[in-house]
Amino acid sequence: MAESISPHKLQQLLEEGRKIHVLDVRRKSDYTAAPRKIETASWVDPEKVDEWVDSIPQDRDIVVYCVKGGSVSQSVADALHTRRYPVKFLYGGIMAWDEMRTLNPK
Repeated sequence: MAESISPHKLQQLLEEGRKIHVLDVRRKSDYTAAPRKIETASWVDPEKVDEWVDSIPQDRDIVVYCVKGGSVSQSVADALHTRRYPVKFLYGGIMAWDEMRTLNPK
């Protein structure tokens, strides 16, 4: 089972210049409704993991997020973890990320 990472910890690692591959795995309808992303993130369809998984670098940490950090990001993280990718899911999803950024703007 993949572990979680807090929004604060992810922000800290990104600010330190850590090379982290961030994946937005919100369902297409959720992404289309609110297309904002974490700055370095790429959107991938969570229902098509088998189609894009081989394009993900295995030499860096991966963080996936969905809307609330629930079943979507956790299932994608678990699928990547099973394939031995160094992956974590963002606790609270993009909602927690946005809340953190609102409370602590940089």
